[in-house]
Amino acid sequence: MENISSASELQDAIQLLEAKQTVSLMTMKSNFRKAYENLKPINLIGNILDEITTSPFLTNNIIDSAIGLTAGYISRKAVVKESDGMLRKLFGIVLQFGVTNLVAQNPESVKSFGKFIFQRIFPKKGIESE
Repeated sequence: MENISSASELQDAIQLLEAKQTVSLMTMKSNFRKAYENLKPINLIGNILDEITTSPFLTNNIIDSAIGLTAGYISRKAVVKESDGMLRKLFGIVLQFGVTNLVAQNPESVKSFGKFIFQRIFPKKGIESE
């Protein structure tokens, strides 16, 4: 910074610094308002939902996890049914955990198996020759 040698230069420097301070204060207030708005719970939830819906990776992971949880739940219900036996319930929980992890870690093979079963149950009817 250059040396100030007169009262008018000092006054100009003070005005310049006051203007910089005013601009900085306005910028800081604007940034604070933006941060405050982004931290509101409704905006946090909205931002998270936007991120989930725009990310194909997260969407696929959610679908794969849901398929795994569903398969695990169905397998437990098939084994346990309405049983009161403690050992059977414990086996059902272990089976559910295992099936859920297996399906969640190998979603592509489960999807292809599901397509295979679906095609066997509902075969496409081709054009029959007369």
